[in-house]
Amino acid sequence: MTLSLVARCTRTGQVGVGVATSDIAVGSRVPHAAAGVGAIATQHRTDPRLGPRGLALLRSGCDAAATVGALVASTPQHAWRQLAVVDAAGGAVAFSGDRVQPIFTELTGDGRVAIGNMLASDDVGPAVLAEAADDGEPVAQRLLRALEAGLAAGGEVAPLRSAAVLVAGEQPFPLVDLLVDLDDQPVARLRMLWDAYRPRVEEFVVRALDPDRLEAEALT
Repeated sequence: MTLSLVARCTRTGQVGVGVATSDIAVGSRVPHAAAGVGAIATQHRTDPRLGPRGLALLRSGCDAAATVGALVASTPQHAWRQLAVVDAAGGAVAFSGDRVQPIFTELTGDGRVAIGNMLASDDVGPAVLAEAADDGEPVAQRLLRALEAGLAAGGEVAPLRSAAVLVAGEQPFPLVDLLVDLDDQPVARLRMLWDAYRPRVEEFVVRALDPDRLEAEALT
């Protein structure tokens, strides 16, 4: 009961995951991303261990295809799992096990991959992938647009309750990490959070790296 989009920006190298589900706490279980490494979504009978394990494989030099292959080969319960991986070069690969519940989707494009299960129609996956095309907008904006497009195309068979956007930039901490839980309209709520946070993304990076600069700019 989960819909995810994993994507990379060709201009900035930022990578991220947008995800929505009818379950709780999706932002703490499904999306994983690391600066200069890649991004991963692990869902359907979700095993959160596969995210850090996949990032470790990417760090070791594996590309997206090799990472997915290794995760599947090393996971006895892989028939229950659904994975999406985008590497630092933009390679995009997905996997859906034999026991992933329909309607499910598994679609890839340039530097992006959409996966979903228990969807309301076959139109959801293509809508998500198309809306996430790299058009110069920030990755977080594209991820959120993709979730909105998936919801407009029918979404899941059950009402959505939680959603999240996670983006890694150049630093070891997340560039964007927004979560909504137990909300009747989590994607709309996530849009509100992103619209408020977007103008301040760079500010929070500067706060961490160069607080003196922030203080000096406040005085000018």
